[in-house]
Amino acid sequence: MRPHHAYTGPALFSYGFRPLFLLAGGFAALVIPLWMAVWSGHVSLGGPFSPTDWHIHELLFGYTSAVLAGFLFTAIPNWTGRMPTRGWPLMALAALWMAGRLAVAGGLGLGPVAVMALDCAFLLAIGAMVTVEIVAGRNWSNLRVVVPVLLYLAANITFHLEAMQLGTANYGRRLGFAMVVLLIGLIGGRIIPSFTRNGLAKQGNGPMPVPFGRFDAASLALTLGALLAWVALPEEPLTGLALIIAGAGQALRLARWRGFRVWRSAILVMLHLAYAFIPAGLVALGLASLDILLPVVGLHLLGIGAIGGMTLSVMMRASLGHTGRELQAGPALGLAFACVALAALTRVAVPSEPGLWAAASLWTTGFAIFAARLAPILTRPNPARRVPNPQPR
Repeated sequence: MRPHHAYTGPALFSYGFRPLFLLAGGFAALVIPLWMAVWSGHVSLGGPFSPTDWHIHELLFGYTSAVLAGFLFTAIPNWTGRMPTRGWPLMALAALWMAGRLAVAGGLGLGPVAVMALDCAFLLAIGAMVTVEIVAGRNWSNLRVVVPVLLYLAANITFHLEAMQLGTANYGRRLGFAMVVLLIGLIGGRIIPSFTRNGLAKQGNGPMPVPFGRFDAASLALTLGALLAWVALPEEPLTGLALIIAGAGQALRLARWRGFRVWRSAILVMLHLAYAFIPAGLVALGLASLDILLPVVGLHLLGIGAIGGMTLSVMMRASLGHTGRELQAGPALGLAFACVALAALTRVAVPSEPGLWAAASLWTTGFAIFAARLAPILTRPNPARRVPNPQPR
């Protein structure tokens, strides 16, 4: 085990979730207004991607990669018993992520190959650092977490290469969505029933979440197969049927986690509601393959609802729990989640320009509230534990 030296640097860099969640939340609040300025023709970007590719890439590989890294660098010390990555290595990692965002937007004046190298270096560093920590801690069972990280990196490389070769990244977009949805299915399928069980244990008797088992593994395999079919053949009827079946499997999986019992805990309600966007998005993509819905419906249910909602909920819970606060969302964080969920519903229910602006405003408001509410928590030391006064003998 690594020696437990006392950390004396800034609280912001004492744990991986602190800077990375703060960066992710702030970026999410800023990037959509920038996208709307690009979409409306008021701003032009000089990066290697078309405007639409930039918009999708920065959700899938910009914002989400920061959340994933923050989650992993918070979970791994619990898995291995080693000290968390902190201080200068964490500062360098945060700087590398920010450099990638500037490069992709054209802010560093780099060519496409250099942009790809800088952008992908962040995920490569995550994979390497995660591997080193797990191996050093001899926590062999969790070494498998490196595989989805490397697949996620491969999807990002594919996105860049396709954009360089063809001028757009249609396959890269779909592959990015597939990998992120799979990551949410893997991670959400572990933490949601676990957190739900912990919460319900305080309520006494009643049905508990079904632990991860063969059904979950089969559901994930079916989802992966359907998404890969969608990546390759998005307009095939068989792809549509596979996506609808996968969505039904994910809906049944969610029902087995007993979300109907968690209404007393806003944090748990958020996790269950956010995950519900996965089956909804898969079914919508399936209906698009059958030429019943437009593809944009499924993409925004997954992009705004599932990815935005799940990452927001996970960041809230991890930030509160790992800084010694009570796991209570409160009005501000509850409003933040409601804004993001409503953004997803608004974007698909009102596909016209007013709906687009309304959804963008809701998303931005939600993440701005999140960043403002959690910034003091993430940048300050944990509150001191209260020691009860000794009773007189």
